[in-house]
Amino acid sequence: MGMAGVQENGHGEMGLSDFPLGSKNKYKRMDSEFTDYDGDDDDPSHHHHQLERRKKNTRKYVFGCAVFASLNNVLLGYDVGVMSGAILFIQEDLKITEVQQEVLVGVLSIVSLLGSLAGGRTSDAIGRKWTMGLAAVVFQIGAAVMTVAPSFEVLMVGRILAGVGIGFGVMIAPVYIAEISPTIARGSLTSFPEIFINLGILLGYVSNYAFSGLSAHISWRIMLAVGILPSVFIGVALFIIPESPRWLVLQNRVEEARSVLMKTNENESEVEERLAEIQVAAGTTNTDKDEEKPVWRELLSPSPALRRMLITGIGIQCFQQITGIDATVYYSPAIFKAAGIEDESKLLAATVAVGISKTAFILIAIILIDKVGRKPLLYVSTIGMTTCLFGVGITLILMKEGSISIALAILFVCGNVAFFSVGIGPVCWVLTSEIFPLRVRAQASGLGAVGNRMCSGLVAMSFLSVSRAITVGGTFLIFSVISALSVAFVYKYVPETKGKSLEQIELLFQDEYGFQGGEVQLGDVEHLVQK
Repeated sequence: MGMAGVQENGHGEMGLSDFPLGSKNKYKRMDSEFTDYDGDDDDPSHHHHQLERRKKNTRKYVFGCAVFASLNNVLLGYDVGVMSGAILFIQEDLKITEVQQEVLVGVLSIVSLLGSLAGGRTSDAIGRKWTMGLAAVVFQIGAAVMTVAPSFEVLMVGRILAGVGIGFGVMIAPVYIAEISPTIARGSLTSFPEIFINLGILLGYVSNYAFSGLSAHISWRIMLAVGILPSVFIGVALFIIPESPRWLVLQNRVEEARSVLMKTNENESEVEERLAEIQVAAGTTNTDKDEEKPVWRELLSPSPALRRMLITGIGIQCFQQITGIDATVYYSPAIFKAAGIEDESKLLAATVAVGISKTAFILIAIILIDKVGRKPLLYVSTIGMTTCLFGVGITLILMKEGSISIALAILFVCGNVAFFSVGIGPVCWVLTSEIFPLRVRAQASGLGAVGNRMCSGLVAMSFLSVSRAITVGGTFLIFSVISALSVAFVYKYVPETKGKSLEQIELLFQDEYGFQGGEVQLGDVEHLVQK
């Protein structure tokens, strides 16, 4: 990957459109941009007005694309949230054992990693957009099978299909959004899938609460059936959103890529520079007739820079899950029961409080991620989670059941999910979608998602057994130790990527010293010196 492509556009994506670019100054740039609109070059206020209008339209368009691309994540969230309550009724209706419960809850994550693995290759073959469509169809079939399941075995078949669909969706949405977003807003836009997961979890909790009054045979079926609705909107979305310009360049469909960039870039004059930069990044693939093998070969025996990217990307995805977030969400009723809440509707109400704090705090991450950067949010998040997980453990071990222990348990559990949502929740998806080079991005992000789903499945499937062996409190103390390790991981392996174009981020990982020092100033200095 040549430096030229990046330097050429070092300004382009940083939102610094007021700086001179080569021989063009900002007035000439505005002038050239709006000659199409109006022959009257003497009215700068008119040009300014046109520029503002274009910016507004572009932002709306990119925002819409990010929302539509994130809809699949509502399905994942809904499934996670609704299962925490539905499992109580499934157990009563189908008389399943505790091991079957664990398998039913955990299999979704294990199977979704197959979807994520296949998703990287599928999205390279049929495109990012249609992979999202495939995800929705597979999920819908799975949800329909679960809704009518007469036995545990049929329920498992539906759950496995739903898991594969979710695996596709979770892996592809952040990649698509990162590839279509302007740099200045890429962090917050790529956090959308995480918001939608949280929204889904909250809807799942509300659905539990709403339908819990029905008979055991009917209630869980309605809870699961409601999950089919979001995928209908995804079908509509596919006819509205464009394909990723970076994927189009990989397919040599440069004209189509140009027209998508025209819609997603605020400054028309930067479109050619963006396009040139993407072509440089994609250059290796375009000259290669057999695309698939080199990508896999590269991932299996990576260069030092790619190895650093894989450690960062897969590591942060694994830490996101092994700190126990899914256990907290799936089994929050069990945690509150251990703290002393007896009444079933109070249990579900306390669980809704968890969902609300998880969703509310992600909005803070969205606002801050492109202002303060990825790394400070990760520090706040991992240190806060370590403290809250330790708090949950100590509360459940040392305190007698009673109103104080209930209040503390609810406080610490809500605190844990809030800190998760402020940092590692959304940031881990942002990082894996932006750190990999274009030619391996989809498949490497797929590997990251596989790590995430695998850890999620291990935690979800082992939580009940482990907590019976060493108590629920003991299990949370283990989570707090793992969370403390994640702080060290962030310090050592995660560089700051705020405000850099996807192609510039690739260069951060080439620079071993700047990378290993935990900060990236050296890389920035290199760019300035060469400019």
